[in-house]
Amino acid sequence: MQVYAIGDIHGQIDLLRAAHERIFRDGGQDALIVHVGDLIDRGPDSRGVVEHLLQGRRDGRNWVVTRGNHDRFLPAFLNTPDWIDPGLSSGQHWLDHAGLGARATLESYGVDIDRPHHQVLDDARRTVPQAHSDFLATLPLWYLHPLALFVHAGIRPGVGLTDQQEHDLVWIRKGFLESEADFGPLIVHGHTALDRPTRYRNRLNIDGGAAYGRPLATVAIGPGTVDLLTDQGRQPMEIE
Repeated sequence: MQVYAIGDIHGQIDLLRAAHERIFRDGGQDALIVHVGDLIDRGPDSRGVVEHLLQGRRDGRNWVVTRGNHDRFLPAFLNTPDWIDPGLSSGQHWLDHAGLGARATLESYGVDIDRPHHQVLDDARRTVPQAHSDFLATLPLWYLHPLALFVHAGIRPGVGLTDQQEHDLVWIRKGFLESEADFGPLIVHGHTALDRPTRYRNRLNIDGGAAYGRPLATVAIGPGTVDLLTDQGRQPMEIE
């Protein structure tokens, strides 16, 4: 039994294709691959990432994609233009918050954002395929496998899986990252960018910072084992 996982992608289509190729070389074309969300924003080709994953699903690939906080922004803008994510301490709109990556995402669809919101919205509604918006809006919040629980940000300690709130699943840091609780399954997550993917006793953070020019983390998880996949092969990840 084995499952592969890929960290936060953030519009890095070339890194995503390379990660898939590493997995195919290791586990074959039918490998089960879980992507832990944040497909879009910041990187150069969010459109390409969404289309690549959609096409893989159409082709019958054994791919799971969970929803990240960034994956909510584009469909929310298209459907509820004034929505501001309550997880943002700044209280800023997606288009106005320079650090979120709306510019890169919309430019990948050919939309210029240096205009009033209503003009940006009109162009975005014309150019963003409905299939892309629907895909992002309907991604599952978590995926439970016999070897691990995959979720974008983490879980609220002490709360059953079916009672977890979406806000926590896509945004949580405080209360989760410092917890030493036994969650049952290994929690595999992203959301909190590190210099490198890191394995802890109760969780595995695979956001290696691809949004900031670092490698896209790719891991292989087996019974009791976690290996980082590199172009040179597997590197065992020890608990830190």
